[in-house]
Amino acid sequence: MDFSRFLRTVFLVDLLQGLWVTFRNQHPKQIVTEQYPGERPRISERYRGAPRLNINPDNGETLCISCNLCALACPENLIVVTSERNEATKKKELVTFIYDTSRCMFCGLCEDACPVDALELTQDFELASYTRDGQIWDRQMLEEGPKPTQYKF
Repeated sequence: MDFSRFLRTVFLVDLLQGLWVTFRNQHPKQIVTEQYPGERPRISERYRGAPRLNINPDNGETLCISCNLCALACPENLIVVTSERNEATKKKELVTFIYDTSRCMFCGLCEDACPVDALELTQDFELASYTRDGQIWDRQMLEEGPKPTQYKF
């Protein structure tokens, strides 16, 4: 070890240079503060967040036709769709729809594969939960959507 490198180590020159860069950019004109959660942040139009199963507003039923294309398109294999055939109408009816948001990379391939726009990725970004079980959403949770906490100040 040469003497100059020894002096740089002892006097923490690299640390002081890094601190100088930090303090140089601490001018109040350059600081931007969002008042979250009091004010909701602006989200980009193309942001893909929490998934949702859309409901037909006319009859209140889900738009999902149980075609399973979303599950096939998902690169992480985190969507499980099960259905039963209704003998009276001869149509498949959705029984369960399970979506594991803990492994989702929000790529939007499931949304693109859906032929009836039943599944969409919304602007909701608050997906935190205390357990992994809270990250596995069933059909009811997907239809209702996440319920973010409303803070009052």
